[in-house]
Amino acid sequence: MIIHTRSYPRAALVGNPSDGYYGKTIAFVFSNFSAEVVLYETPELEILPQERDRSIYKNISGLYEDVQLFGYYGGIRLLKATIKKFLEYCRANRVVLDNRNFTIRYQSDIPNRLGLAGSSAIITACMKALMAFYKIRIPRQLLANLVLSVETDELGISAGLQDRVAQAYEEPVFMDFDKAIFERQEYGDYRPFSADHLQRVYIAYRTDLSEGSEVFHNDIRSRFDKGDQVVIDAMKGFADLTVQVMNLLEAKQFDQISPLLDANFDLRSSIYQISSKNKEMVALARSVGASAKFTGSGGAIIGTYENEEMYDSLCEILSQHKIVVFKPIIVS
Repeated sequence: MIIHTRSYPRAALVGNPSDGYYGKTIAFVFSNFSAEVVLYETPELEILPQERDRSIYKNISGLYEDVQLFGYYGGIRLLKATIKKFLEYCRANRVVLDNRNFTIRYQSDIPNRLGLAGSSAIITACMKALMAFYKIRIPRQLLANLVLSVETDELGISAGLQDRVAQAYEEPVFMDFDKAIFERQEYGDYRPFSADHLQRVYIAYRTDLSEGSEVFHNDIRSRFDKGDQVVIDAMKGFADLTVQVMNLLEAKQFDQISPLLDANFDLRSSIYQISSKNKEMVALARSVGASAKFTGSGGAIIGTYENEEMYDSLCEILSQHKIVVFKPIIVS
């Protein structure tokens, strides 16, 4: 038996980055790109390397370029950490696994280090493959927690639950990460909804810029933990915007969410230092009338457009600045 599993990149429509700060967000995954894991039974357990796992380079410049492209989190490291956490989960829940071994490999075409949750997509696909191989069911809300623990506990990546929830549910989700809810049930309040609510959405990303989340989030967390009121108020503001957008989506008033997406980015700019190229990308999108905000931690944006003429103008002007634009195929 050969097991094939896929997971997809995440786009945060509104509310980010409050997911790591007891806030609220709306996010979805899209199938224009994917991470795939293949697993099959073999006499010994083996993890097959892929291109991003290479350890031999032409010279020191080659190593530097590889780190710039893929970061320090090679796929083999992700798979090892995922398998370890899966076993710990099973032991903690008294799930006995049989003695079969397997060979596992992965591949991913998700653009790297652009805030599209490519690493957690690999981890989620791996978890799904292990669950299928051992015939183990993990509820979606707990699967998201487990995937996050791989990154935070094993790999030391600063992250929130939003990406992992969207990838576990594989449909658009309104997420409430209120602290009291977590204290009661150890996960947030997740409300999936139909992709039909989302119309005329675009995603764009720079081909000449990458910023890892571990860099992007390195200061706000400490300020939040120290009780910085500016940061605390901003996180509440992101949550309020999310509620407003969800109300409009439920009322089928999609045309009215654009100002709220713009407000999300403007609020973010008030507490984060944002690079000039990221600011330029947002400004270029807005110059043709489209809304624009980050999909994640930077390097890619998401927004809405009014009609096909505006979308064509968006593609034309952004392409002149090494920015790729596409319409996401929303998984639902």
